[in-house]
Amino acid sequence: MNIELAPETLFQVGFLPITNTLLTTWITMVVIVGVAYAATRKISLVPDKPQAILEIVLDWIFDLGVGLSDHIRAKKFFSIVATFFIFIIFANYLGLFPGVGTIGFYTFHGQEEVWVPLIRPMNTDLNATLALALISVAMTHYYAISILGFGAYLGKFFSLNPVFLFVGFLEIIAEFTKLVSLSFRLFGNIFAGEALLVTISSLFAFILPLPFIALELLVGFVQAMIFMMLTLVFMIILSEKATH
Repeated sequence: MNIELAPETLFQVGFLPITNTLLTTWITMVVIVGVAYAATRKISLVPDKPQAILEIVLDWIFDLGVGLSDHIRAKKFFSIVATFFIFIIFANYLGLFPGVGTIGFYTFHGQEEVWVPLIRPMNTDLNATLALALISVAMTHYYAISILGFGAYLGKFFSLNPVFLFVGFLEIIAEFTKLVSLSFRLFGNIFAGEALLVTISSLFAFILPLPFIALELLVGFVQAMIFMMLTLVFMIILSEKATH
């Protein structure tokens, strides 16, 4: 069994290819909705364990926003950064479940027989991580405009002062590098982890892969937190009033 860089197409719906990573994305969304429903269907002042765990996670994320900015902006940014963290960590952890990458079928590409896993970790697909990065950057600019106003927002990039104009030009370039940074960091770490687990599991089926699975649990959490924190920091910086 080997791992391919590109996701494998399971079937086609019109012009849209349904890949195994896209299927995993849908499964992740269903799981998150199910967990959220189970944790909130009986909300009470004295929470049960699922509600308490959810409240702890959400309070932690909100407190991060308040600590880095202010209450008003933290409240505005909260929904998107919390969604990023929850969605990415669920996607990363679902990729470690038994059967992911190992349940599938064989198909023929020309004369060659190729193994196609039915489901594959979502973030091993650069399309998925790039989509998350695009949403992150787009929402960062949306919040900056809504907080500062369009004129003050443009003032962060354009100025009559040649020095500030050059700095603004560098800031525009930096906005594009955010896409590369966010998408490739998440993709690279999760893809490398899957490749490592596939290699180790093909050599030793039992016991030895366990430490590496534990490591991937840590990596999955850290990468979700990094993506969330970078998005939050980018939003805070871009929504600050310009000094020129």
